[in-house]
Amino acid sequence: MERHGIDTIPDAERTSRPRDLFRIQFGGANTFATILLGTIPVALGLSFWQAVAATVTGVVVGALVLAPMGLFGPRTGTNNAVSSGAHFGVRGRVVGSFLSLLTAVAFYSISVWVSGDALVGAVARLTGSRAATSDGARALVYAVLGALVIVVVVYGYQLMLLVNRVVVVANTVLVLLGAVAFAGVFDPAYDPGPAATAELGLTATFVLSALIVMGNPVSFGAFLGDWSRYIPADTPRRALIGATLAAQLMTLVPFLFGVATATVVAGEADYVVALVAAAPAWYAVALVPLAFLGGMSTGVTSLYGTGLDFSSVFPRLSRVQASLVIGVVAFAFILVGRLVFDLLTSVNAFIGLIVICTTPWMVIMTIGYVVRRGHYDPADLQVFNQGRTGGRYWFTGGVALGPMAAWIGAAAVGLLFGYYPPLLVGPLSGVAGGVDVSLPVALVLAAGVYLALLRLRPEPRAVFGPRGPAGVPADDRAAAPPEVSPARR
Repeated sequence: MERHGIDTIPDAERTSRPRDLFRIQFGGANTFATILLGTIPVALGLSFWQAVAATVTGVVVGALVLAPMGLFGPRTGTNNAVSSGAHFGVRGRVVGSFLSLLTAVAFYSISVWVSGDALVGAVARLTGSRAATSDGARALVYAVLGALVIVVVVYGYQLMLLVNRVVVVANTVLVLLGAVAFAGVFDPAYDPGPAATAELGLTATFVLSALIVMGNPVSFGAFLGDWSRYIPADTPRRALIGATLAAQLMTLVPFLFGVATATVVAGEADYVVALVAAAPAWYAVALVPLAFLGGMSTGVTSLYGTGLDFSSVFPRLSRVQASLVIGVVAFAFILVGRLVFDLLTSVNAFIGLIVICTTPWMVIMTIGYVVRRGHYDPADLQVFNQGRTGGRYWFTGGVALGPMAAWIGAAAVGLLFGYYPPLLVGPLSGVAGGVDVSLPVALVLAAGVYLALLRLRPEPRAVFGPRGPAGVPADDRAAAPPEVSPARR
């Protein structure tokens, strides 16, 4: 069982490599949860090739925004939420904790829900029993799958890494077998016609589809440090960035499986049930391990980081206790959302919040990394977690007001333009002819305001390394950072 929480990982225990960062990312996304996201462009009315273009666009743009987030863990030895304290302040870094919670609930719910439904549907198809698809049977499968996810999360990093090593290979083979299974019924010329996108218009539907797909790579932003903190600090940056880009591009395998099979079962109310029904009997059997392994992998990668981080926000909770609390809350969301309400609608709104709120946070983190030349003080980042005060990242009472203002402003304005119907529709969402411009608005605002503040209100020289800042001034008049207070007993 993993001994470490969000404390700095000792150099001697950093035995992972960039390929492990690749495996965890691709394994965590090579699942039914990603497949489901791949069906949404078709469900919104796009043709097969339009859906492919929207999916590729969303994955590529999301991967480029995400890639730098793997650089922090090796430098700081801790997760990205704690690392963000260097830019938002050691107390202000709770923003990252909030974003990780939002992401964990959404993607844990998707993984257990979709994988559970696939398991139930496959059993019903193979046994011919309708009882297998009852609410009681679904709840039981959700409970078993959700509990197994929590067990892996409790044991920690090494078991999670093992699960994803298996999923990278096994689920890729199973997804590729789907090309054989559905070859006879798949038609790449699928096109529902202009009427399918008439409500929003083709351009608006394309953009909305790309943004929903983009939610998948962006969702890893708060979590990459959970895994890269076990990688040695001297690992080349190009290897870390390359691992993330490669992993996210590989997610096109499950994404495009979702796009292709969505055209096969177009018009059906429940994609998972319809997919199982349309599959040959031999592939219905293959869907069982695909669903099980995928649910485990996505659920684990989502919950692990949130349990890890909330053990520091609430010091009375250990990593294990925090993981159990978050797991129970997320599982309750699954049962209520799936069996009582429309979970897909809720998840769509969650993905909108993730994209609009997390992307500006990632942009500020990336700019901060560049201007700091990748220099961080791991000891001062742990001040808040240890119940102490002071250090170079204390700023104003533990909060860096400039980056916090840039993030709040960008996220708030982005939400005004957001369009993730029916739950998340901002009052300014129609200003661009129905096209969702929330992401570019949030990105430009976050980058522009943060860079402007770095020049108008330079950060203290103490936060920069021996080579000084890159491209921005430093405040040499700022007082020396407050001394770190003694640890509380």
